[in-house]
Amino acid sequence: MRFRLVPTDEGFFPLFNQAAENLADSARQLRDLLDEYENVQPKHLKINECEARGDQLTKTILRRLDSSFVTPFDREDIHALTEQLDDVVDDIQAVAELLLLHDVEEPLPDVREIVDILVKAADANVSLIAKLPKLKGLDSDLQAIDELESAADRLYRKTVAHLFSGDFNAFDVLRWKDIVEAIEHAVNKLEGVSDIVEGIALKHS
Repeated sequence: MRFRLVPTDEGFFPLFNQAAENLADSARQLRDLLDEYENVQPKHLKINECEARGDQLTKTILRRLDSSFVTPFDREDIHALTEQLDDVVDDIQAVAELLLLHDVEEPLPDVREIVDILVKAADANVSLIAKLPKLKGLDSDLQAIDELESAADRLYRKTVAHLFSGDFNAFDVLRWKDIVEAIEHAVNKLEGVSDIVEGIALKHS
């Protein structure tokens, strides 16, 4: 039996949980913004607060990484997971920014539907990240996120096809394509989080 003189730093796990929960909160804030599209500026500020909280958590995790002697898994994986979680929140903030910049008056139904998928994937991600300490029972969350990402891809293609169907003027096509792409990027990066976690689990199996 091998013993470590310096114990593994378990303090990363609650920080990752906070980052995942903040990500899910930002996704829900975006859904709330689209579901009741009024008082847009205050709702946008709430999403900005999530982004700022995510940045602070990222800094805290990376500072801990620099000072920890024994980490629970490889340092490069901790760094990649931290950055990927933060990137999703950045993409969600970008969606809210685009809604303001493009002066959107009423969101498209398809956009609401993609954001619903984003929220479901973010909730599955919270469950997945909570399993990092033991790295067991991941399959259901990994499968859920994979299926949700595939559903978002299908809806993204359908929405883009609709945008170019001739039902929209050129400006509406451009602004909605920007917005839909930003949402799809967020879902794709959420799947990237699950890929990193799956890779960590494989290394420790």
